[in-house]
Amino acid sequence: MALLLEHEFRVVPADREIETGPFLDAVAHLPPFFDCLGTPIVYSPVKADLAGNIKKIRAVYESNPTKFKTLKNILEVEKEMYGAEWPKTGATLALMWLKRGLKFIQVLLQSILDGERDEENPNLIRVNALKAYEIALKKYHGWMLQKLFSGSVYALPYKSDLLKALEKGKDVNEEETLEKIHQFLVKATPLLDAIFDMYTKMNAELNYKA
Repeated sequence: MALLLEHEFRVVPADREIETGPFLDAVAHLPPFFDCLGTPIVYSPVKADLAGNIKKIRAVYESNPTKFKTLKNILEVEKEMYGAEWPKTGATLALMWLKRGLKFIQVLLQSILDGERDEENPNLIRVNALKAYEIALKKYHGWMLQKLFSGSVYALPYKSDLLKALEKGKDVNEEETLEKIHQFLVKATPLLDAIFDMYTKMNAELNYKA
């Protein structure tokens, strides 16, 4: 798949320590995913937020690639550096929001792959997008953002159009495209699980609403 497999995530190592450089290289190709969903008023800010958080994490990483070799290194160093302000600051905060945006992509694609759908409108992706929003983002959004998103699901593209957009406009067999989504998720899911677990173990998760 042109968009999702452009730069694949590495396999999560046994110690579950995610190397920062390769992670950023892979994730840098994902913000355009939100262009595939249409509805610019809702998804353009999400895309910009994703790209902005990647930029913030990269700036910290490039300041000292050895010191910030893994994502865990970033959290540990910033915890020491920022004291009471941590984790609501720096690359720690940027990664917290980035992982939520990535979780939305992961749940949406997994739901499509699992064949979850509205039986009366099987080519619509509302069911998948609502599930992804409920799991990944809803509890971190205020009332206004929640309403905006709920309305946006009626303007989402058909599943067939989304799959074509992920192939950058090429006409590809649906089965082939779903297999590529599977390839993406095989690496993305355990990687995201490792990042979420790291935030839980380090007590770095925040639940305030945007």
